[in-house]
Amino acid sequence: MKKIIVLLVPILFAMGCTKDLSTLNNDPKKPLSVTSASLFTQAQHNLVDILTSANVNRNIFRLIEQQWQETTYIDESQYDITTRPIPDNLWNIFYRDVLNNFEASRTTMAVDVTDAAQRQNEIAILDIMEVYTWHYIVTTYGNVPYSNALNIDNTFPKYDDALTIYTDLLKRLDADITALTIGKGSLGNADAIYAGDVTQWKKFANSLKLKLAITVSDASPALAKTAAESAVASGVFIANTDNAKFPYVSATPNTNPVWVDLIQSGRLDFVAASTIIDKMNALTDPRLPLYFTKDPTGGYSGGTPGVSSAYPNFSHTAITTTAPAFPGNILDYSEVQFLLAEASARGYNVGSTAAVYYSNAITASILDWGGTAASAATYLAQPNVAYVTASGDYKEKIGTQKWIAFYNRGIDAWVDQRRLDFPVLEPAEDAQSGFPVRLTYPVKEQNVNNTNRLAAAAAIGGDAVETKLFFDKF
Repeated sequence: MKKIIVLLVPILFAMGCTKDLSTLNNDPKKPLSVTSASLFTQAQHNLVDILTSANVNRNIFRLIEQQWQETTYIDESQYDITTRPIPDNLWNIFYRDVLNNFEASRTTMAVDVTDAAQRQNEIAILDIMEVYTWHYIVTTYGNVPYSNALNIDNTFPKYDDALTIYTDLLKRLDADITALTIGKGSLGNADAIYAGDVTQWKKFANSLKLKLAITVSDASPALAKTAAESAVASGVFIANTDNAKFPYVSATPNTNPVWVDLIQSGRLDFVAASTIIDKMNALTDPRLPLYFTKDPTGGYSGGTPGVSSAYPNFSHTAITTTAPAFPGNILDYSEVQFLLAEASARGYNVGSTAAVYYSNAITASILDWGGTAASAATYLAQPNVAYVTASGDYKEKIGTQKWIAFYNRGIDAWVDQRRLDFPVLEPAEDAQSGFPVRLTYPVKEQNVNNTNRLAAAAAIGGDAVETKLFFDKF
């Protein structure tokens, strides 16, 4: 018996030596390779999540725009963006979780998408999503790393001029629109918004081009006019059925972030803000019950911006907006009509009058939220709502109504309210700064890339929340 054991030992030892120990490093729960489609889906999901989120560590724009007010922890509504490193968190998500995944998808497409026409469509759609992401980065921070930003070999990327970036984004959209070929393959179900429908993506790209053009209209009027007219001629959204919405579902992890932030987590952190409630009450706006719940008196009321507001005493965001499957809206027909209204008011050749587009925009918003055509007509018949008789110039008329229509889209409300200067938002109580017209550069940029950060800060007029950005001219 001892002889048998002695003979078996070297055999077993030899067998053990031939085993590939490197397989021990393989995580069976993680794939060895990732497809371009899955990378695209993840990037798209991450992008809509951050724009939709109500998490005060990342997205506080509903508070800044006085759509919501906080109940207990009121720092963010008082413009404290540093206790929770909000600029760092948002920056990281845009660059690392969104753009980095889109770029990884672009690289992988060269390998796993063999049909040339399909690959061309997929790269164009991906690039449109990247342009959309850059729009928010630039309008949030100003000059940012762009031309060298996604080069992993460049540890200290320079900051590019924001208007130069924006001009390039419009050129990229032109190339993407030209590259899209209707009738050829695309991303299919990997694209959660349009299921790879190239016709819809062409409309989206033109609508986004119009959005960028109007955003830069005060900074570069000639560029804006040319781009806007070109976008309209090529074909923008024409109905609510074109709306770009991310279809969240009831099962985690693909649920509406607002449901995650408020319902799943059991948080009672927010009530309606008095600013938007008071304005909508004054206008007898039919969207009030679609946006908010009633308060204990049976009416609608909101907390004062910057003031701790007891949860039971005020209206809250509507139950529909906190449903797990409530979709994330990133661009819609109502917004496009508001953009056309402004384009017309600026004298651009976009086909109709500012009054017509303005009415279309408000009607589209009411219908999209579940209201009726009759309620929209009644609303628009009011002298303080009708375009011809509402107070102020076109910036006040459009700015006020667009801000209302942008409920639950805080970052979009923030971009246009800064640009149009309407509605006029009074500073929050006990504000820790002036009204934020940008976010400061992340602290990590001071620690890692400070030479370039300092140059960028000097170029825009200072790294402060009160520093106006390139598109916010007046």
